[in-house]
Amino acid sequence: MPMNYAKTGLLLAVLTGIFVAMGGVVGGQTGMVIAFVIAAGMNLFSLWQSDRMVLRMYGAEEVDARSGGEYYRMVADLARRAELPMPRVYIMNNPQPNAFATGRNPANAAVCASTGLLEMLSPEEVSGVMAHELAHVKNYDTLTMAVAATIGGAISMLAQYLQFGALFGGNRGNNGGIGWIGALVAMIVAPLAAMLVQMAISRSREYQADRMGAQICGEPLALASALHKIEHYAHEIRNEPAEAAPATAHLFIINPLTGEGMDNLFSTHPNTANRIAELERLAAEMGATGRSSARSQSAGPWGRGAAGQRGPWG
Repeated sequence: MPMNYAKTGLLLAVLTGIFVAMGGVVGGQTGMVIAFVIAAGMNLFSLWQSDRMVLRMYGAEEVDARSGGEYYRMVADLARRAELPMPRVYIMNNPQPNAFATGRNPANAAVCASTGLLEMLSPEEVSGVMAHELAHVKNYDTLTMAVAATIGGAISMLAQYLQFGALFGGNRGNNGGIGWIGALVAMIVAPLAAMLVQMAISRSREYQADRMGAQICGEPLALASALHKIEHYAHEIRNEPAEAAPATAHLFIINPLTGEGMDNLFSTHPNTANRIAELERLAAEMGATGRSSARSQSAGPWGRGAAGQRGPWG
């Protein structure tokens, strides 16, 4: 935990420096001072409120034991196994199967699954996915993830503003407009901000969360099957909120971006095939059979039977 806090502090310092420098491009020394004040407030905000902002960004709705149904009970059981406090549980109305966790610590954590995930994956696969997200909570990864999403997104927006100002502001000098220098800085800083987010969220964290998540749910092959399905659908089904805010892509279990344009710079996830291979090795270590993988081939069974319910929360 102390190391994660140290990494978060370093991330805040570096991204704040870039944000302040960009303020200087816009308004000279006065702009730098203003940007510093804004960045200081944003840092505090990101530590305490970024989870709520991300959940609102994706239109996530909180569910309880009654409205969340089997999905909520599954998360509760996994949290108990992981020896974690019960997180807040959310569902986002999004056709792309995916999930993320957020919150500054386990006591203030939230997990969120998309409707696509709950409808397309089997219960065993969903359990593996949510166990992976709880592993991020247990490892305090969500703190750094939330900070990176907030500050990285702000830098990207400011870079877009600089580019817009350069295109439509003309060469009006240092006092009257941004000019071509601002455009050059914007083109350099925007990719740099993306790479900083990528570097801040170490790819090794995904492997660690996969391993711990598989141990929590007890079925590495179910998680492996879930990763394979999500990777496939992520390339076919657009996640519009993620495409609009690519700095939040690292929050998800699988990169939600389609890879269009500059989005690939935010590819913080390791290769899915490598993750699956690691889980298969873990399954062999745990003496797992192919039983759970075979069951996971069904598409979102969630007890549609007698009641004809499609989702896990009715």
